Amino acid sequence: MPLPAQLAFTPLDQLARKLRAGEFTSLELTQFFLERLTRLGPRCGAVATLCTDLALADARRADEDLKAGRDRGPLHGLPLGVKDLLAVPGYPTTWGAAPFRDTVRDGEATVVRKLREAGAILVAKLAMIELAGGLGYRQGNASWTGPAKNPWDESTWAGGSSSGSGAAVAAGLVPAAIGSETWGSILTPASYCGVVGYRPTYGLVSKAGAMALSWSMDKLGPLTRTAADATTLVAAIAGVDPADDSTVDRPFQPLKGPFDGPYRVGILRDPREQVQPAIAQSFAKSLDILATCAELEPVSLPELPYATVAGTLIACEMSAAFEPLVTSGAVWELTAPEDRPGAHAAQFIPARDYIHALRIRAKMVHALDELFQKFDAIVAPATATTAVSLDRDFGESQVGFRASQLGAASNVCGLPGLFLPNGFDDRHRPTSIQLVGRAFTDARLLALGQALQARTPWHEQHPKGWD
Repeated sequence: MPLPAQLAFTPLDQLARKLRAGEFTSLELTQFFLERLTRLGPRCGAVATLCTDLALADARRADEDLKAGRDRGPLHGLPLGVKDLLAVPGYPTTWGAAPFRDTVRDGEATVVRKLREAGAILVAKLAMIELAGGLGYRQGNASWTGPAKNPWDESTWAGGSSSGSGAAVAAGLVPAAIGSETWGSILTPASYCGVVGYRPTYGLVSKAGAMALSWSMDKLGPLTRTAADATTLVAAIAGVDPADDSTVDRPFQPLKGPFDGPYRVGILRDPREQVQPAIAQSFAKSLDILATCAELEPVSLPELPYATVAGTLIACEMSAAFEPLVTSGAVWELTAPEDRPGAHAAQFIPARDYIHALRIRAKMVHALDELFQKFDAIVAPATATTAVSLDRDFGESQVGFRASQLGAASNVCGLPGLFLPNGFDDRHRPTSIQLVGRAFTDARLLALGQALQARTPWHEQHPKGWD
């Protein structure tokens, strides 16, 4: 019998219970999501490559293991997708860029290996903005796969650069996915698509086998339906890795027992904050709910040039990472015209600017660590707008994505961030909040997210017409 359509929007923990209760096999569940990816993936532009043969083989093995009493844990037998900047043996890893659309890379990304060792079934490589957006794109079409459309409103963008990951989870094409963030690339698709996004502390998760945009700012993390599922995925992928010198030996241990706090949460007051009225209204309601499990206190970030430092670090490290693309001339094959010269300008940034940025970053790390000692999290709207129309130029002069300095500050300093749906605007486009914590307090931050979601219904809703 065919599996019920509502499974497409079922969290991982519930799918795991149903699998072990015998309601379906891993193979049946994998075929269910592969069918949805094939049928609906093109509609929202979420898929770069289906991993059909790998998925079916791993699903059969997962069923055999369960039958023999070998249970690898909460992800055993469950389908997942990953952003197309993670290497998977035998399949193209294109980085969203036309020059690499047929490129099969050596090795297996550490995150992919850990997920498969945990029993997860990789069903798809998911679409992304070309080269993770580091060359200055201003359009949702900046990918060889075309624009990723938002399942809540297909005339709008799913958000970048983890576009396919956000759209695929929102549309029920996969129950969860891995994305990456350098500066907003998990936050934005999570916010626009009304799903949960999590950016782990820098160094908690290995980047080995992932495309490098900015070695000192890139992070890998999950997009899911719930904070509980994000916790499960972080537990599976976290850990020190000899193949990535930036990882640290700080084991991630999810909190057990009650999650109701009390928590201490700072409410960011940013004089530059300008958000749409619907986002402001949803944020005010979220603060009322947070007040039931947390002590709230207004707070401001230290006055430091977070965005300037973030932009300088990314531009300089990107120019080194993509130098072969530029010198070979392949950069002129990129999809977005504005991306083609983007790496050339960065080649001429003086070394002293990069050194100054590094020195100022050190001051930022110390200043924010002192501030965050007082709080379990600082909360702010995730984005300034709900999902923007695909026919708009995304240049910041026309469309403001960033609601505050918190995104730049937390990414520059490698702080963990949790992004949660918290309502809708008058066109039923999702709104979202961001909760940022002190470095390596990931378990506490995710527990706060679970406490908040226990009090709200937003994560239980999904876009209509995708059954």
